[in-house]
Amino acid sequence: MSEQQPNQLNIEISEEMSEGQYANLAIITHSHAEFVVDFVNVMPGTPKSKVKSRIILTPQHAKRLMKALTENVQRFEAAHGPIKDLEETAIPMPFVGLVGQA
Repeated sequence: MSEQQPNQLNIEISEEMSEGQYANLAIITHSHAEFVVDFVNVMPGTPKSKVKSRIILTPQHAKRLMKALTENVQRFEAAHGPIKDLEETAIPMPFVGLVGQA
């Protein structure tokens, strides 16, 4: 058995969680104390969609996530070429967003 290095974090994931959830829409709201990211799977021709996952972050962790995503997109593009932006498309249903308040 190998000893765990100091400052090394052992992270486990359940089989169910490892399957993940597909989302093609992220709705981000915030207050002075937190950022809320709702991941939604919007299907064409369907008038209603459900939030598949909600992540709540402190502002500091939201900024760290933004930096990590930026860094990873840059690495991806360096290996695979530029990611093409899709044309702006309207959400295929009337949507009333959450108010960013705690």
